[in-house]
Amino acid sequence: MTRVPDLEGIVSHGLCTGCGLCASLVGEDRLGMAVTSYGQMRPQRKQALDAATLDRIRAVCPGIRVRGPDLEQVGAGGVFHPVWGPVRSIQRGFAADASVRFRAAAGGALTALGVFLLESGAVDAVLHVRASESAPLLSDAQVSTSAAQVKSGAQSRYGPAAPLLPVHRLLDAGQRFAVIGKPCDVAAIRNLARIDPRVEAQIPYCLTIFCGGVPTWHTARKIAAHHGVEESEIAVFRWRGHGWPGPTHIETRDGRSYDLSYEQVWFAPGSAWHYDIQFRCKICPDAIGELGDVTCPDGWILQDGRPIHEEAPGVNLLIGRTERGERLIAQAAAAGAIVLQPCALAELDAMHADHLPRKLSHPARVAGLRSLGEPAPRFQNFRRWRMLWRAGLSRSLRAFAGTRRRVRAGAHREPLR
Repeated sequence: MTRVPDLEGIVSHGLCTGCGLCASLVGEDRLGMAVTSYGQMRPQRKQALDAATLDRIRAVCPGIRVRGPDLEQVGAGGVFHPVWGPVRSIQRGFAADASVRFRAAAGGALTALGVFLLESGAVDAVLHVRASESAPLLSDAQVSTSAAQVKSGAQSRYGPAAPLLPVHRLLDAGQRFAVIGKPCDVAAIRNLARIDPRVEAQIPYCLTIFCGGVPTWHTARKIAAHHGVEESEIAVFRWRGHGWPGPTHIETRDGRSYDLSYEQVWFAPGSAWHYDIQFRCKICPDAIGELGDVTCPDGWILQDGRPIHEEAPGVNLLIGRTERGERLIAQAAAAGAIVLQPCALAELDAMHADHLPRKLSHPARVAGLRSLGEPAPRFQNFRRWRMLWRAGLSRSLRAFAGTRRRVRAGAHREPLR
């Protein structure tokens, strides 16, 4: 790839994912994380960074480097699907605790697995995100050491966060912990493992989701403004949960409350907001969590072969990606932490067809970046030629041309503050 000159270059060229691992690596006294005018969480330098430090940041940054899964990890009983990646097992499931299932964004499977890992003694802590108490539109990294703390984060958080900020503090303290995060957060942990041998011993589990991309902070503000609510008035902003998929719910400090359904928020025509995801998400090779030990997307109900979003008891899919992940699912089910039901791999094609455009087109989009001499990420082991073949010539050419058009218009560029 065209080399990104420095940390500011990663941000200004639209490649930052906002995970916060760089600040964790360097130390928050030298590098902080803050929401910029663009509306995303980005690193902010407090001190000059030397060349060796910048090289370490480049080595772990998931914005510029992601290595996909190896074929060997599926084992004899698994499947390495050309689109959906390594699948050792796939089942529907949900938290056995009805209150967790209700509160969570879908079936509460990730929350239930986090609680099980703590209560079984498999880990000392779980690193995840939860709604910020001081700024309800944002999310904070949470290090949970109790079931109650894990449950406090049981909901979807769309928008800026820096979930990996505590990673080095936990590693330095000798803590053994699980990470629950977005696929790019897991990719960052896998990158870190290549330069820090502590990761393999101290982070035994990475659990993730199917990700639609990270919208800006401005999206939540626009939804609040639709109800005539100022950001300073908001006490609670819940994207999903309290049902499946659950409403986008706002509570004000003076007791008013407002709800919009999932369909109203994301599919209603004429709304004042749109899903304004960051540029790096648009070229992502792995929004489906191929690098996780366990991946837990929504287990959408299908009607006439298409997913519907009517309220129902929440259901996840639990995809075991590694031997460790497959074993965790089985152990949690045996302990009564989760309830499992059969699911066929083929159901993913209809249930999550919305992931196909980015998955199949990412090689063409990256090529579009490179064709204009722009810094582009290095994605390995994501079956580039098979994606191009499945996408077809027409789709790939449209993706290539569309990326060039957006880049020429400067749509990938971000302000640093």
